[in-house]
Amino acid sequence: MAHPLEGIVVADLTQNVAGPFCTQTLGDMGAEVVKIERPGRGDDARAWAPPYWGRESATFISLNRNKKSLALDLKSPGGLEVLHRLVGRADVFVQSLRPGAIDELGLDFAGASRINPRIVYCSITAFGARGPLSHLPGYDPLMQAYSGLMSVNGHPDQEPARVGTSIVDMGTGMWAALGIVAALRQRDATGRAIEVTTALFETALMWMSYHAMGYLASGAVPQAQGSGTAMIAPYQAFPTADGFAMIGAASDALFTRLTAALGCPELVDDARFKDNPSRVTNKAALVEALSARTRQRKSAELVETLRIAGVPASPILSVDQMLQEPQTRESGVLVGAAHPRLPDYRSIALPLTWDGVRPAVRRVPPLLGEHSGDVLTWLGYTLDDVRSLKGKGVIQ
Repeated sequence: MAHPLEGIVVADLTQNVAGPFCTQTLGDMGAEVVKIERPGRGDDARAWAPPYWGRESATFISLNRNKKSLALDLKSPGGLEVLHRLVGRADVFVQSLRPGAIDELGLDFAGASRINPRIVYCSITAFGARGPLSHLPGYDPLMQAYSGLMSVNGHPDQEPARVGTSIVDMGTGMWAALGIVAALRQRDATGRAIEVTTALFETALMWMSYHAMGYLASGAVPQAQGSGTAMIAPYQAFPTADGFAMIGAASDALFTRLTAALGCPELVDDARFKDNPSRVTNKAALVEALSARTRQRKSAELVETLRIAGVPASPILSVDQMLQEPQTRESGVLVGAAHPRLPDYRSIALPLTWDGVRPAVRRVPPLLGEHSGDVLTWLGYTLDDVRSLKGKGVIQ
């Protein structure tokens, strides 16, 4: 199968999570991604460990498949010349340097578009290009705190809780990839360079969109809801004889099925629970009544009973259980590849298919500078040039 972005070259000057997640997505779609890293240290995520897989950071491995690594000293004239040459050959340039640093390299949008008048230029920033905080760096948990996301996560009257994955970073990477794909189409139609900008803060605000709308509509400040949500009931985790199970009866018809399956059909005729707004208003009483029934069954039995009755329900799995689930296996989203250092290498694939085919791992996550020589020869440097630049420490 021809990958959708086959033939597209991406110069990737990003690190940590958001940028690498964006460029890994582009690489999964078939783009040729050249990851530019500092000699010696590389991407900071290479040191985000434990856990390790072999001698490599599991975090780095999860974000950097389908890329080549070019270890390049951008503080040297020779290194900067290599980067300029790469930008001149690329279709896409993605950068996430601190504000001002990219200008020092002469590779802001104006500079990059002078080098390559057809470049799609993407900046991944903390707070965007405008505003009093636009000069500051940012990290995922700071954005979860600053956007209000942390205020609605976790349980009431407990310590604020971060969402347990880098949802702001990875969401920003997704928006960046979407913007780049759209800009490529626009570039092809107009023949000119296109600038795409996205921000961690703006992504965090987007995740808060219906909470913000609820506040604007009602004036009520959204609160943490634990496993549930403020506008639907019952729609949360319920206690069982051996743990918890998630139940989502988000309509009157589903509530009727739920009460029948639990042996309490009389709840449907209770005026407190006659419709969803009533159930939300009287949530505490509803949860108490349903919990008295769910506690009588083990989680697996409860979930099976509800699924047979047509009520959405799920066990609450740990990561190891999730990886062992038949649905995970049969979905094909866990993909492997031949790896020279990790015989059992697998990763979570892009959650997309084209004509029923899921993008494969064409290139496993690289060692630092693993492809420096290959990239330079592709850019027109001779083998003598490569040896000279390596001897001077310009590349690794």
